[in-house]
Amino acid sequence: MKNIKQLGIWMDHSNAYLMELTDDIIITNIVESEFVLQDNKYNLQYHEKSFHNKEQQQQLSYYKRLSGFIRKYQEVVIFGPTDAKIELLNLLKSDHLFENIKIEVKQTDQMTEYQRHDFVREYFK
Repeated sequence: MKNIKQLGIWMDHSNAYLMELTDDIIITNIVESEFVLQDNKYNLQYHEKSFHNKEQQQQLSYYKRLSGFIRKYQEVVIFGPTDAKIELLNLLKSDHLFENIKIEVKQTDQMTEYQRHDFVREYFK
């Protein structure tokens, strides 16, 4: 029987935990977004437009890095508490390279490492 390459991704806008499932063993890699929120309120108001553009570019870069990992798998579940997973899915749907990859999105809360691993194992059972 052919092994199906399966990946679970728990993500929010700042971090993604990529969990590859092979023979009930999970190997986790972490991808961090480059986006950093600055606390300087005056600076944010004064440069709001450039700040927004920079934020969008950094998020797009984050999603493109994640898509590079996803391309190697046949089945992917993306889960987490924010809309980041939907934003990533929309990017993937617009690229024909992901047409043959089964990708599903699930809403979850914050999770510990053990909860994330259990979720991935249960999903791919």
